[in-house]
Amino acid sequence: MSLDSSQDQVAERLQKMRALRASGIEPYPYRFEANATISDLRARHDGKDAASLEAEKPATAVGGRVLARREHGKAGFLDLSDGVSRIQVMLRRNELGEQGWTAWQQLDIGDWLGVEGVVIRTRMGELTIHASSVVMLSKSLRPLPVPKVEVVDGKEVVHFALADKELRYRRRYVDLAVNPEVRRVFELRTRAVSAVRRFLDARGFLEVETPVLQSLHGGAAARPFRTNLNALGGMPLFLRIADELYLKRLIVGGMPRVYEIGKDFRNEGIDRTHNPEFTMLECYQAFADYSDMMDLTESLVTSVAQEALGTLKVRRGGADGIEIDLTPPWRRLSMADAVREIGGVTEDVGSMDRDVLRQACRAHRLEADETASAGLMLDTIFSELVQPHLQQPTFILDYPVEVSPLAKVHRSKPGLTERFEAFIGGWELANAFSELNDPVDQRERFMAQERLRLQGDEEAHVIDEDFLMALEHGMPPTGGLGVGIDRLVMLLADCSSIRDVLLFPFMRPLDAGDAASSQATQGDSR
Repeated sequence: MSLDSSQDQVAERLQKMRALRASGIEPYPYRFEANATISDLRARHDGKDAASLEAEKPATAVGGRVLARREHGKAGFLDLSDGVSRIQVMLRRNELGEQGWTAWQQLDIGDWLGVEGVVIRTRMGELTIHASSVVMLSKSLRPLPVPKVEVVDGKEVVHFALADKELRYRRRYVDLAVNPEVRRVFELRTRAVSAVRRFLDARGFLEVETPVLQSLHGGAAARPFRTNLNALGGMPLFLRIADELYLKRLIVGGMPRVYEIGKDFRNEGIDRTHNPEFTMLECYQAFADYSDMMDLTESLVTSVAQEALGTLKVRRGGADGIEIDLTPPWRRLSMADAVREIGGVTEDVGSMDRDVLRQACRAHRLEADETASAGLMLDTIFSELVQPHLQQPTFILDYPVEVSPLAKVHRSKPGLTERFEAFIGGWELANAFSELNDPVDQRERFMAQERLRLQGDEEAHVIDEDFLMALEHGMPPTGGLGVGIDRLVMLLADCSSIRDVLLFPFMRPLDAGDAASSQATQGDSR
């Protein structure tokens, strides 16, 4: 069934709504006194036989959405769902009374219904509520796609009723209503985020909140979204692209371990791992460096996986895909070594010689600006030749200074910084530094970024004088870490697109004809 139903179907349901009101039944009541969920009933009674239920006569009152309807003369059956579990309901005309039977007659798939009755097991062995009364809770004016349900090896299997991913993302409320697997992904997401908080709280980190609206955007190389504050004469503002610079101000202020789980916004491309609005964890620990952050990242991800999934073995690509083993220790490679060992580059890129790196780009047919720095060329080679092959958990260490304006220079490798990124499944999951706390060096890095910005690099970092002032007050040695929460959930849930783990991902607007709601409902609220 198409998600956008014809006006004839909407008109038919509107007529049923009017018929309910004409018979004295309000199709949108204020409340219903439920004493259980359908999942509760399943948990309590699935293991009981007919005789046990007959002796116990467990009374119940539940609410749910109608997913199937079957009429047999003066009796009827329906399937009621709470979004997780479903149960059969049996109705008889002589037991419901006229109002209850009228509600049954006007009932459609997708309606919300309240049911009171006794839990029984039918002669066919089906756990069932024998209804003594039914109450219309919400009349659905648009029909839902109907999921196919079958029993496989004694277990109920619900097949996706809505397969079109574009429609699923755009109408998530319908997706959740008919595809139980989707709800399980978002339950997993909640468990994972809660596990992240418990992990950090147990290690003495304090959760904080920093501004989303900022007068300067910083903390990452990205294009921001712009807006204006009317209360201050149209003052230009930006949606934050990262939490970093404000969290490091807190380290300056004497808060030694802080973290934030919040929304960041980047005005860039949209693909399977990027959404303009996304959720990041950033945490900062005083007196630590990037080696400490590697240990923290490894422990954090494995702890969250164990708590949310009960295992450190996760699959990517379904049953026929690969198994990813999160068990520590994870492999650690410098960027230069990874380019040689995994990318197959024979040139001595670790020397950071521009001519050598330019030759390596040409040898592997990679596009590189002739004026590009050695660091930018090394980063390009890594991104193209190495990153897609990093399926098992791997830390890539020691990034060039040119692509790491907020990281301390490496204590023993000229031209590099103490920075790592964690890769799993071919995508970046985490990014961390030994944080740059030398205000003179930081100003010079900002100035270099400003020169790139003036040359047209829209992602170059801006000069943040207030942040520099904070550093001038003194920031202790600090390790900082950022983890993409959406990508972490993608890994745990085996989802190939970031849209699968966002309840409401960004979608291009439909045209006016497609987006318009049925005008047949106007004037029918009462």
